[in-house]
Amino acid sequence: MRDLRLPAALVCAALVALSACTADGVKDAVTPGEAKDPVSLTANVDEKAADVKVSTVVTVEAQDGSITSGVLASDDGKSTIRGRVADGSWRAGQRLEPGTAYTLKVNGKGEDGKRGRLVRHFTTQPLTLEQQTYPSVAPLQGETVGVGMPVIVTFDVPVKNRALFERSMSVQSKPAVSGSWSWFSDREAHFRPRTFWPAHARVKINLRLNGLPAGNGVYGQQDQLIDFKVGSKRVSVVNVAKHRLKYTVDGKVEKTIPVSTGDSTHRTREGTKVIMEKFPSIDMDAATTGVDSEDPGYYNIENVRWAMRVTNSGEFLHAAPWSVASQGRANVSHGCTGMSTADAGWLYRNSRRGDVVRYINSPRPLEDRNGWTDWNVPWSTWVQGSALDKT
Repeated sequence: MRDLRLPAALVCAALVALSACTADGVKDAVTPGEAKDPVSLTANVDEKAADVKVSTVVTVEAQDGSITSGVLASDDGKSTIRGRVADGSWRAGQRLEPGTAYTLKVNGKGEDGKRGRLVRHFTTQPLTLEQQTYPSVAPLQGETVGVGMPVIVTFDVPVKNRALFERSMSVQSKPAVSGSWSWFSDREAHFRPRTFWPAHARVKINLRLNGLPAGNGVYGQQDQLIDFKVGSKRVSVVNVAKHRLKYTVDGKVEKTIPVSTGDSTHRTREGTKVIMEKFPSIDMDAATTGVDSEDPGYYNIENVRWAMRVTNSGEFLHAAPWSVASQGRANVSHGCTGMSTADAGWLYRNSRRGDVVRYINSPRPLEDRNGWTDWNVPWSTWVQGSALDKT
C-alpha cells in the first residue's frame, strides 16, 4: 500500500503559509480609522485681559467639535449675559458694562466624544459719566397714548454716530405702519409714522444701545424694551376765528366747547399740536414765557385747573373762569385756550398725552419744534432727518 503522508517539512511549510494569509486578513479587517480630535475652544478675549472695550461682543469659536452651552457673568453677581449657539460658535446676547470684572464659561464636546471647557476672566474699561450717554424715552412702559404721540429718545451726552445708533433703534407696531426716525440734534431723535398711529395699535420700542460707540470716546448705556398702547383717535379742532373747540373720537363729534384764545397781541399759533403734559392744577407765571414782571401784560395766576400743555412756549388748554363771558365770543387770552371749569374738567378727563389738537384760522403760524410739532413736517422732509440712506 502506498504511503500518502506528507513529509513533516512540507506540512510545516503549509501551516506557516496558511497562518500568514489568515493573519494578513485579520489585520486588514480590524485596522482602526484615524484618531478623533478633542474640541478646541477659542475666545475673542484673553485670560486676565484688562480694559476690554465695552463695545465688545464676546464670542467663542469651536474646532473639532461643537459648543453645548455658555454664560458670561459679572463677578459681582449683578449681570448675567446669555448667548446664542449657532454654526459652531457662541455669541453673547449683549455688550459689556464699564469697569466690570467678568467670568466667561463655555462648554463644548469634541469629535472624540469627550467634553471640553473654556474659562476666561477679564475686566472692561472704566468710563466716566462724560463717556456714557443714557437714553430717556417717551412714551413710558405700559402707557396708553394718543394717535399723535411721537416716540422721543433724548440722550444726555451727544451722539455723533447717529447712523450706527439708528440701526440699533427699532419701532414695531401691530398693525404695522410705515415710519421713520428723524434727528433733531445729536441729543434727540423722534420716530413717527407717515400718518397718525392707528387707533388701538400696540407698539414696541427696542433700543440696543448698551456699549455701542457713540463717537468721541462715548458709549451708549442701557438697552431698553418698551411696550405702549395707542388709544382711540381723539382729535380736538380749535377754530380760533369762531371761538369753538370741536372734540371728536374716531371721527365722531362728541362735544363742542366755547373757548377764548389769544388776543390781537398774543395770537394763538395755528398748526397741529399734541398734548405734552397734563396738570390737574398749576401756577402760571408769565415770566416763564419771557414776559417781564414790569410788562403791562404780565400775569401770575395760582391754581389754574385742568391744564394741558401743547407748546414749549407756554400754550395750554385750561379752565379760565375769569373769561367765561368772552368764551365763544371773543379772544382775550395771552395765547392759551380758555374754557369754563366744567368744560375744562370734561376735556381733561377725556384726553391723554399724545392726543392731537389742531388750531385753524389763526394768522400766527406754529414755529418748528415749539412743542411736539412733528405732524407739521411734510413726510418727504421728515425722512430727510434720518441718519440712514432712504433712497
